[in-house]
Amino acid sequence: MSAGSWAQSHQHPQDEPMSSPADDPRLWFPATQRNVKPIGDVLAEELPPTGLVLEIASGSGEHAVAFQRRFPSLQWQASDPDPVHRASIDGWSKTSGLDNRMPAALNLDVRAQPWSIPAAPSAIVCVNLLHISPRDCSESLVQGASRLLAPGRPLLIYGPFRRDGAHTSQSNAQFDASLKAQNPQWGIRDLEWIEELGAQHQIPLQASRLMPANNLTLVMRKA
Repeated sequence: MSAGSWAQSHQHPQDEPMSSPADDPRLWFPATQRNVKPIGDVLAEELPPTGLVLEIASGSGEHAVAFQRRFPSLQWQASDPDPVHRASIDGWSKTSGLDNRMPAALNLDVRAQPWSIPAAPSAIVCVNLLHISPRDCSESLVQGASRLLAPGRPLLIYGPFRRDGAHTSQSNAQFDASLKAQNPQWGIRDLEWIEELGAQHQIPLQASRLMPANNLTLVMRKA
C-alpha cells in the first residue's frame, strides 16, 4: 500500500470505512463527523483568504468537501495515492455540487518527491496521516511543504502526538500500541521531532493547538 492511503481508513479501530451502494464510489469514515468542525475552526484562523489549498492524503474526501463548502473563496485540491479513495473524493465532490469548484483528486504519494501538482499551493493541510505511515512520510511531508510554500504560508497537521517523549493520555498510549501491532513502522510521533524537522527545512513550528480527543493541530509556516 502506498504511503498516504492509510490516512483515514485506519484512524481508530472502530473507524473502518462504510461503503456506499455498488454504483456510488463514496466512502464514509465515522471520525470525520467528529472532528470536521474543530479542525475547520482552526483552519478558519490560519488559512489565507484566497488561493489553492493542497490536502495531503484526503482519504474519503469528506473533509475536502466540508472545507471547500466552508471556505468558498479558496480552492480545495484533494489528493490521495489510493484510486479507491480518489474515486470517493470525486464522488463526494460531485454529489455535493462542488465539482465545478473543486479540481479532480490528485494521485499524489507524499514520498514521491518532487510532488507533481498543477499549481503552487497557498497552504497545505494534512489530517491523520503521520501516525498511520512510516516515519519517512513525515519527513517527506515537511520537506515537500517547505519546497512548495512561499514565505509565511502555512502547513497545518492534525493528529495525535507525544509530548516530551510521553503520551498525553492513556487512550493515546493504547492507540499507539494498536497501531504498532498492525505495522511496526506506524505510531504516534513526537511533537519535538516534527519541530526539529520544521527547523531543518525552514518551516518552523509556530503553534500547537489543542483539539478534542487528545489531538493537536500543528501550525507551521515557511520562513
